[in-house]
Amino acid sequence: MALIFHHGLLKDFTLILDDADDYNVIIQVGENQNIKEFRAHSVILRARSLYFKSALSSNWVTKKDNMIIFSKPNLTPIIFDMVLRYIYTGELDLTEQSGENILNLLVASDELLLEELFIHVQNYLIIKQTNWVRENFVFVLNTVFRLDNCKRLQDYCLESICEDPLQFFSSKSFLSINKEILLGLLKRDDLQIEEVVIWDYLIKWGIEQTPGLGYENSDRAKWNYKDYETLNITLNQFIPLIQLAGISRADFFDKVHPYRTIIPTHIYKEIEEFHYKDSLPKTTILPTRAGLIFKSNIIKPKLAKIIINWIDNKDTMYIRNNRNDPFYKFNLIYRSSRDGIGSKSFKKKCNGRVASLVLIKVKNISKIFGGYSSIGFNSSGDDFINDNGFKFYNSSDNFIFSFEDGDDTQNMKISRVINSSHAILDYYHNGFNFGQGSLSMSYEGLHVNNTCSNYENNLNTLTVYTIEEIETFTVNR
Repeated sequence: MALIFHHGLLKDFTLILDDADDYNVIIQVGENQNIKEFRAHSVILRARSLYFKSALSSNWVTKKDNMIIFSKPNLTPIIFDMVLRYIYTGELDLTEQSGENILNLLVASDELLLEELFIHVQNYLIIKQTNWVRENFVFVLNTVFRLDNCKRLQDYCLESICEDPLQFFSSKSFLSINKEILLGLLKRDDLQIEEVVIWDYLIKWGIEQTPGLGYENSDRAKWNYKDYETLNITLNQFIPLIQLAGISRADFFDKVHPYRTIIPTHIYKEIEEFHYKDSLPKTTILPTRAGLIFKSNIIKPKLAKIIINWIDNKDTMYIRNNRNDPFYKFNLIYRSSRDGIGSKSFKKKCNGRVASLVLIKVKNISKIFGGYSSIGFNSSGDDFINDNGFKFYNSSDNFIFSFEDGDDTQNMKISRVINSSHAILDYYHNGFNFGQGSLSMSYEGLHVNNTCSNYENNLNTLTVYTIEEIETFTVNR
């Protein structure tokens, strides 16, 4: 068996870093009054970093008396000291470092191609520096949005913003957010905020970003045609991303109408006719933001909006432009590819009388099935089950449905419960059972058979499918 003596090795390499007199590289780090020289060994730098392997063998460096002189003015001494100790010893202690220093270390590790360090620091920011990141979303995003390898931190920031966007939009730093980041944010479906609020803050951001406006020209009553024209140039990529049909008639008149000259004529005309003639827009994008968090591998978020309309007993393609329309949160509690497939696994994760949505992807065809139950699918264990091992539960709100695939919005079908006293059957053999077989899970099979007529007969296929994936969400308003 091989013996491993890492402790002594790390101690010796620390001495090499701190006390060795045989260094052959001097690295000048920082700029202005914050400059420090670091001494290092080219063989170690090149072995540990692809960046240094290339840089120290190129024309980037200067040699003087056989000493390599290398400059890194874009890094601070405190950051490079951590980098160098990681390179020599593989050790890193971030417990006493500020969030800003840790973020700068992330950027440095990306530049120096230190992949292991980069991954660790990115995870550290998300897990250990959560509060600091949330308090500094704009600074963090502006710093890392061009780093291709930093997608996890970028996604974490954007998803967190979508959960509580008002705090982000109303922050003082919002007005300095990078244009590309804001564009990406407004393209998302899961912003939990009213569209008119997004519009208000976009206008504020646009004014701040437009030369000749903002603080020096803040009174819109004094603006001339040129002022609106320059604002239009700033915001022309953003306007199509605002779901103007999702803004109420009153807010449209009060808050959008004053800026009509910056909105493309065809868009403004269609939304105006939508609000005052009840005619659907023909080319303008209708609202897709459902004010929800919905992370499904089976269907796209736009289909979740349709399901929400069904839950609210509204038309399938209802446009949510009423401030009284509730926001929804879908919490994933079961995914068969993660938690195991089968009736037993489903029951273990999806018990209790709580409003729930189940989505099912079956094998060999693209069709998606699903069901919503305002009373859940199974008892919590305290409910009385009769001697035959089953019990029916009452609900007048339940429905089952199908989509042709996870993206299709044209060929959906819905069957609402008819016999409310038999809305859900709790039976040990089934993971879930809508209406005694109208849509039920048995082991790894999905039965779609409405012979008992407890639901409308719009889905009946008299078929047993093999389940490929199931997802279950609790549904909260």
